[in-house]
Amino acid sequence: MGALSEKVALVTGASRGIGKGIACALADQGATVYVTGRTVSPGEHPLPGTLAETVAAVNARGGRGVAVPMDLAEDEQIAAVFDRIRGDEGQLDILVNNAMAIPDAMTQRVGFWEKPLSEWEIFDTGVRAAFIAAWHAARIMVPQGSGLIAALSGYVGVTYTYDVVFGTTKTATDRMMRDMAVELNGTGVTALSLWQGFTYTERAMENLKTVPGMASQLNSAVGSSPEFPGRVIAALACDANLAAKSGGTFINAELAAEYGLTDIDGRVIPSLRETRGAPLWAPGATTWNAS
Repeated sequence: MGALSEKVALVTGASRGIGKGIACALADQGATVYVTGRTVSPGEHPLPGTLAETVAAVNARGGRGVAVPMDLAEDEQIAAVFDRIRGDEGQLDILVNNAMAIPDAMTQRVGFWEKPLSEWEIFDTGVRAAFIAAWHAARIMVPQGSGLIAALSGYVGVTYTYDVVFGTTKTATDRMMRDMAVELNGTGVTALSLWQGFTYTERAMENLKTVPGMASQLNSAVGSSPEFPGRVIAALACDANLAAKSGGTFINAELAAEYGLTDIDGRVIPSLRETRGAPLWAPGATTWNAS
């Protein structure tokens, strides 16, 4: 039995990429993993990957996968996922808010005023929908007295990357998890954000081919597999002192060093703190202050 064999996790945006990698890493520890996304059938998305393929991978890795189609733009669909988990499992131990819209305009090297206003969907999915998911998760986790709410962020929280809306979304994500931790203090539920550096997802590999200058700027040694953040999250979920990390923003590479983890190929992923920036929020936010 794995260390998470009695735990239930929900990973958003898990048809492919980091979400799928996280689901597989949690499956390695025996978790039941609910995976959400919009791609149900092959060919529905220009990139490969479906929910069914992720579930098959989770099951093959020793976990139990459950696919639930969900559109982050639909509040009712988000609520339905948590209603199903509550009814079928009676518990939720890990929520990973990973999903975020990535429109083509995000990587275009033009000014924000030259991009469509519809690009705000990055914020709507990356912050608003993540807040709604955390709201539903807390209503399960707080009564049970335990749980981990983790949000994927990155160095972009303090360092310009791609564009204005992307940076705004990730900075807001870090602050949202910080303030959630304040209000969750004493409940047994931990909220934190995780900085993931460059990740070799299907989309990233495509961007390396199509985004001008991207390949030349990347040192391949700093990139990680999509499963690397999942290994970190699995270790966090098993940490008896997890509550001490609540409210913090953490660099995945540094947590991996703390927990003695490597990437799937055995590489030690370096922290880019010195070149990309340091997190603003340390753990330990516990005081409500109305002033």
